[in-house]
Amino acid sequence: MNASNSSGLGPLSREVDRARRNTLGDLLHRTRMRYPDKIALVYKSERLTYAQFDDRVNQTARSFAEDGVVKGATVAVLSRNSLDFAIVVFALARIGAVMVPVNYMLTVGDVAYILGHAKVSVFAASKEFARTLDEAAQEASCAVTLRYLMDESAADPELPNWAALGKRIRDSSPELFEGDVSDQDVAHILYTSGTESRAKGVMLCHDNLVAEYVSTLVDGRMEAGDIAIHALPLYHSAQLHCFLGPGVYIGSGGIILPGAAPDIILETVERERATQLFCPPTVWIALLRHPDFSKRDLSSLEKCYYGAAIMPREVLKELSERLPQAKFWNFYGQTEVAPLATVLQPEDQMRKLGSAGRPALNVETRIVDDYGNDVPPGTMGEIVHRTSHAMLGYLFDEEKTNQAFQGGWFHSGDLGVMDEEGYITVVDRKKDMIKTGGVNVSSREVEEFIYTLDGVSEVAVIGVPDDYWIEAVTAVVVPKPGSHLQEGAILAACKQQLSKFKAPKHVVLTDGLPKNPSGKILKRELRDMYRQLGQPAGDDRADGAINP
Repeated sequence: MNASNSSGLGPLSREVDRARRNTLGDLLHRTRMRYPDKIALVYKSERLTYAQFDDRVNQTARSFAEDGVVKGATVAVLSRNSLDFAIVVFALARIGAVMVPVNYMLTVGDVAYILGHAKVSVFAASKEFARTLDEAAQEASCAVTLRYLMDESAADPELPNWAALGKRIRDSSPELFEGDVSDQDVAHILYTSGTESRAKGVMLCHDNLVAEYVSTLVDGRMEAGDIAIHALPLYHSAQLHCFLGPGVYIGSGGIILPGAAPDIILETVERERATQLFCPPTVWIALLRHPDFSKRDLSSLEKCYYGAAIMPREVLKELSERLPQAKFWNFYGQTEVAPLATVLQPEDQMRKLGSAGRPALNVETRIVDDYGNDVPPGTMGEIVHRTSHAMLGYLFDEEKTNQAFQGGWFHSGDLGVMDEEGYITVVDRKKDMIKTGGVNVSSREVEEFIYTLDGVSEVAVIGVPDDYWIEAVTAVVVPKPGSHLQEGAILAACKQQLSKFKAPKHVVLTDGLPKNPSGKILKRELRDMYRQLGQPAGDDRADGAINP
C-alpha cells in the first residue's frame, strides 16, 4: 500500500506530492527566491544573477517541451564546460527528461555505445562535437529526433539538422516551467569512466542527488558567500554534483571555466577573488609546478578540495605550506554514490595524513571481508556503504546491480582499512592490488614512498605480467622539469627502504601519465603499454622471492 492510500488522501495525493517535492529544478527556483540579484554564474564575459539564470532555465525548458522533449526522454549532452551546459542541466530537470552527460574525449565508437545503450533520442552539444554525435548516432542506429547547438545564437549551414539553442529560446517565456516530476524520477545517467571495464550507466534520481548535495554542503562547510571555480569537466559527477549543484542549492557564486588549464585557473582565482577550488591530485600537482603559482595572489582561497584519486602525502604537505590560509578537504566516493561517501576534514589533514576520513552526513560505511563480515580495525577489506546517495542501479544491467548491492550494502570495489577512530584509508582499487610472488602489494604504498624522492613529479605503480612473479611491481615516473632523476637511483632507494617484495622490478621514466578528464590516472592503459617489459635479472628474483 502506498502512502497516499494508507493515509486516505485519495485524489489529493498528487497535490501533496507536489507540495513536498524537492527536485533539481526546485532547488534553483528556491535559491532564486532567496537571492534574485546575486551573481550565480560567470562564464567568460557573461554574468548571470540567480533570477536571470532561472529565467534562462525556464525559457530553455519551455522550448524543449514545445519541440517534443518529454518526461523520461534521454538527452545526450556533449560539450566542454559552458554556461549553456549549466542551463541545460536544470532545464532538463524541470521537464523530467533524463540527462546523459558524455565524456568529450571518448572515441566515436565509445560515444555510439552510450547513445545506443541509453536509447538517446535528443542531442545537445557544442558545435565542435556535433559531428561526433552525428557519426556516433549513425553507428548506433539511434532514432534522434532533436539536435541543439549549445552556446550558439545562430544556425550553422554546415549543420542543417541542428538548431541553435540561443536562437530557439529567444522568444520563450521566462515564467516558471512546471513539469510533472517526482523526487524518485531518474535525473541523470552517468557513465562510469571505464578505467577497468566497459562503461556502465549509473542511474541517479533527484532524491539521490539532493541527499548528496546536503552531505556535501554540510561536510564541505560550504556557504552562500563562497565563490567557486568550476574548472574540471561538468560531465563528471565530481564537479557537477559536489560543486556546481550544491553551489546552486546554497546560493553561492560560481565561475565556469572551459577546462582545467593551470594558468587560467590561477589567473581566475586572483581576478575573481575565488574562495573555493576543487581539483584532483593531478591538477593540484600541475598548479604547484606552474610558474604562476608563486606569482599570482591566491590569498582569497579559503576552501580547497581534492578527490577523484588518492592525494600523495608529500603533495598535500607542499600545498599546505604554500597556501597557509587555505583549509583542505578530501572528498572520497564514486559515481554510484553521487559521488560523495567519506570526508577528511581540515583539522584532520595532518593528523590523519593520507586518510579518506569518515562517512559523510547521510552515509554509513563498513570494511568487510569477502563474506560481508566486518573486519577488525587496521585490517584490509572492501569498503561498503549504505546511503540515500546510492544509485537506483546500473541501466539495463540487473546482474551487475545485484552484485553491487549484495547483502544490502553498496560494494565500492575499493580496498581500505578503518582505524579505531573510524577513519578510513583507501588502500587500492581491487583491480590495482598487485599480486606478486604469492603476496599482495598495494600500489599506493609504493607510490607514496617514491613521491618522497627528490625530483619526482608524478608516479603510478602497476603490475605487469611476469612468468616468475606472476605480476612484477613496476613504477612509471614523471620527473620534475630540470631534475636529473635516474631509473637506477629510484630502484636503489626502493630496495633500501621498502620490503624486498614491494620494491619495483622495473622503473620507467616518462613525460606524462595517461589520464581521463577527471584527473584519474588510467592504470589500465599503463598496464597495456608496459606489459612487454623484459624479465629482471636472476639475482633480483632470488632476493625478493616469496616462498608459498
